[in-house]
Amino acid sequence: MDFLHRTWAEIDLSALRHNFNIIKGEAGGAGLMAVVKADSYGHSVRHIVPVLDEEGASAFAVSNIEEAITLRGLGITKPILILGYTPVSMASQLYTNDITQTVYSPEYAKALSDAAVNAGVTLNIHIKLDTGMGRIGFDCRDDSLPGIEEAIRAAQLPQLRFEGIFTHFAVSDRTPETEDGFTQAQYERFSAGVARFEQSGLHPKYCHCCNSAAFCLDADKHRDLCRPGIILYGLTPDSSLKLKEDFIPVMTVKSVISMVKEIRPGDTVNYGRTFKAEKPMRIATITAGYADGYPRALSNKGQVMIRGQRANIIGRICMDQLSVDVTDVPEATAGDEVILFGKDLPVEELADLCGTINYEIVCGISPRVPRIVIE
Repeated sequence: MDFLHRTWAEIDLSALRHNFNIIKGEAGGAGLMAVVKADSYGHSVRHIVPVLDEEGASAFAVSNIEEAITLRGLGITKPILILGYTPVSMASQLYTNDITQTVYSPEYAKALSDAAVNAGVTLNIHIKLDTGMGRIGFDCRDDSLPGIEEAIRAAQLPQLRFEGIFTHFAVSDRTPETEDGFTQAQYERFSAGVARFEQSGLHPKYCHCCNSAAFCLDADKHRDLCRPGIILYGLTPDSSLKLKEDFIPVMTVKSVISMVKEIRPGDTVNYGRTFKAEKPMRIATITAGYADGYPRALSNKGQVMIRGQRANIIGRICMDQLSVDVTDVPEATAGDEVILFGKDLPVEELADLCGTINYEIVCGISPRVPRIVIE
């Protein structure tokens, strides 16, 4: 591998293929709209998307038009759905790049329709119903579906081609202990909304509602398309959720030891002197820090892997460096490879220690960390 061995992320494409084929085998005939927003959850869209396309993804979902145009630049010809907002001034770009736009409110629908009319283009759209997430979407948060007629009218506006309808589950990653029926209630509202569309003579080509957790836990809700995201990358939607599928983490973040030294009782380490040695120790400096996306919140409580053993982080994590206790890893020396997280050190452990989720950790690995493909 020809790159700077300082801190890097190995992207295992064989693991990606493995995960995708598990999902494909469990889809029950539903198509798979691979969610690749945020640079494929920090894994590098230019490495991830061609593999998913080759393996049989039916469509792709992104956050914004810049991400969608990037996919077209990678040679993707399949449908691409923007899940959120696009300025209506970019109607021509949506059309030119054959990108499908989410429509989620009467005001946005009218503005997008007007922009399409003025540009002389017809835009593909999916209607978003808010069945309980409480973010964007036509209001269907109770059984009366108060916003459904507005949604139906939006789907019929000039120069908008209605192709799909979807919703998003708020608590699909629930555990048996937290199950309260909310996902089922959302699904029933969604199904009722779809039925109202069909009664109005509008028959969507695509109906979709299952994210990663719902894909695994709600096979009866798959509809025409599923939207796998985090499970594509081998990670669980929630650290408390134990999935039966044998997913493999695609990303392993590594670094190296730059120096090993001895410290004495009373010596302190790094900014703020938050760590003081109580005994003679060997410590190693590692060439990674919060500018690489490694969370500063792991100061004095995280662990790394060196020579197959765990080593505790000591002192504050710095912008470009951190320190670990290698007293019990006597062979550790400058130049040794260090695993920050990956197959042998789950990112979920880091997330739990930081009080966050694995999504934030992998999405936060900074652009200066090269993504290195392995098979």
